Amino acid sequence: MNRAAPVRIEDLSSPSLPSIAQEIISAVADLQTEFSVQALCDAASQQLGDIELYVDDGMLERMAVLCAAMDADVDLSPMGRMTNAGILTRYLVQRARLEDLYRRHPEIDDEVIAQPIIIAGLPRSGTTHLLNLISVDTRLRSLQYWESLEPIPDIREAVEKGTEDPRISRSREQLDLIYQIMPLFRNMHDMTPEHIHEEVELAGMDFSTMLFDTYGVFPGWRDYYLSHDQTPHYEFIKKALKALQWLRGPKRWILKSPQHVEQLIPLQRVFPDATYVLTHRDPVSVITSMATMSAYTGRMSRDPVRPEAIGRYWADRMIRQLQSCVAHRDTLPPAQTMDVLFHEFMADDVATVENIYKLAGHPMSDEVGSAMRCYMVENPRGKYGPIKYDLRGDFGLYHEELYEQVQFYFDRFPVQREHHGG
Repeated sequence: MNRAAPVRIEDLSSPSLPSIAQEIISAVADLQTEFSVQALCDAASQQLGDIELYVDDGMLERMAVLCAAMDADVDLSPMGRMTNAGILTRYLVQRARLEDLYRRHPEIDDEVIAQPIIIAGLPRSGTTHLLNLISVDTRLRSLQYWESLEPIPDIREAVEKGTEDPRISRSREQLDLIYQIMPLFRNMHDMTPEHIHEEVELAGMDFSTMLFDTYGVFPGWRDYYLSHDQTPHYEFIKKALKALQWLRGPKRWILKSPQHVEQLIPLQRVFPDATYVLTHRDPVSVITSMATMSAYTGRMSRDPVRPEAIGRYWADRMIRQLQSCVAHRDTLPPAQTMDVLFHEFMADDVATVENIYKLAGHPMSDEVGSAMRCYMVENPRGKYGPIKYDLRGDFGLYHEELYEQVQFYFDRFPVQREHHGG
């Protein structure tokens, strides 16, 4: 398959929006969205029908902090405020359905999450490609995108044999709209309803996850989140995984999230028998890529879009992640842990997976190897055209200054530097 030509995004700070996006933004321009715990609970209760809303004291505290942080982000547009409130409401609805499922089927708690393979690495460091590549192995359980959004089915929606789950249909409609509004999003993060997603989406139901950083510029939430032990929330992720495993198998998971990079201690406490796979890439490339994607997607949630503020936020956020990774990397058991360098992974994808499988005690079959090679042929890197980045021009950041700030990371891991000067 021939790769498309590189693409340069010229309108990060002054988005040129297609007509459908303009119509949507115009339709909600006068909408006043309230960020409060009560408003979220009321909205969720309206969607739940006969199922009782679930909140505990810890959730109430975290929700209050999150609402305050979102309210303080003055660049969130009416569309962004409405979207974020909808996401938080969805988490409340799903949490209530999860607790209801456990009440009706207490045997779910007997499920065992055994020997998962867990990928941890900064966003844009190859984690998604590695996860999706391994997920073609149907002997392993993975979390599909549609399932991450609505993990617990609505008991009022009966799915007849031979018909599509309405949760899949809803996720497809959502993605279709996203690609109409932001066609270049596919160049950075191509997704389908069956795309394999991150389990920290499940942590949204417990209102404690780094994922909230992707919904705006929320230093208040960031500081609160980083100041609290995340072990209880990793226990909640395990609880949610048990329910999903009970709903359908198989029983050995392939998981991944950038959040794990800064939560290696809670990760190990909750999943002590896991195989830990840490991906490593030039963090300056990662920061540039993540800032670009955040600024680009901000056109539907921020007014104005300030790329420099977004760039500074993500540079700081990722440097913090790397500091935690370096500080705690050696707490992971050597016999269960592998470091994967981005340039080596890109040079031989399947060989990397074979090494992971050896460490995990999971045999590679000819059938699975063939499926992985087919996946790579059908999904080459830069399939829709790679993005041409401009760290200084778009974000006012300089390569050399960032390299000085992350030198500690290069001192610890033999990562290949991807930029020279600028």
